Amino acid sequence: MASSQAQQPECPPGSPLLCATPAEWVELVLGDFDRFLLDHAAAEKKASGMAISMLSHYPDRVELVEAMADLAIEELSHYREVVKWIHQRGGRTGADEKDAYVGRFRKSIRDGKEAYLLDRLLTAGIIEARGAERFALIADALEPGPLHKFYRAIARSEERHFELFRELAELYFAKDVVAQRWQELLEDEAAIVRSLPLRAALH
Repeated sequence: MASSQAQQPECPPGSPLLCATPAEWVELVLGDFDRFLLDHAAAEKKASGMAISMLSHYPDRVELVEAMADLAIEELSHYREVVKWIHQRGGRTGADEKDAYVGRFRKSIRDGKEAYLLDRLLTAGIIEARGAERFALIADALEPGPLHKFYRAIARSEERHFELFRELAELYFAKDVVAQRWQELLEDEAAIVRSLPLRAALH
């Protein structure tokens, strides 16, 4: 069941995001947690695939290849852990659904070899930042126990990931260029989040 986004709360300290996730999203997730787990599993699988795609696309970028190889393994390990939770709760994984948030955000990526690389790194970083924010909200809402610990760990992992993508961008591009484009893409992402209905899914 979807809900429209109303008043926006403040973003958590340390988050680069310009638009915070409202409390209503957490309520929707907790109300249909099995559905959320399925979407979470799909997101982790896609993140692993994205990392493999990037290292395949840029074999000449040694630092990027090494970082994406590590990231692909880590994201796939997250997928495996989420699948275990799904199975423990009596569920089964199914076909992936299209992610409107990611699909619309990808439209912000510009053409051109260098512009495309920069935008791909920065959009990936912002998506990870959104994941960090939302996983932390879930962890805060869950009762103490293994699932709470899992989502707390996942949130910390996503924080490292968004910093990694920003660091890679600054390795290959001037910091002022990165900073300007980072801000532009953050504004695009905030507009997308505000326009999408809330649902029991990561995005």
